[in-house]
Amino acid sequence: MELLDRITMEPGKLGGKPCIRGIRIRVSDVLGLLARGLTPEQVIEQMPDLEPDDIRASLEFAARELDRPRRATI
Repeated sequence: MELLDRITMEPGKLGGKPCIRGIRIRVSDVLGLLARGLTPEQVIEQMPDLEPDDIRASLEFAARELDRPRRATI
């Protein structure tokens, strides 16, 4: 399984927001916990359905999203 295959977006789940492996844990939730200073191990303690590769996939997804070109808005 490719790392980014762990990230799913389904219109019927959480408004189509990026989730982990189709379960109701959003990528933004994982990133938020990491941003608050939790270690990946602590994130998994908070969300035991997660696996270490889910944390890495969330970070990779965010990095790719931020690297995409955007149109400037005025």
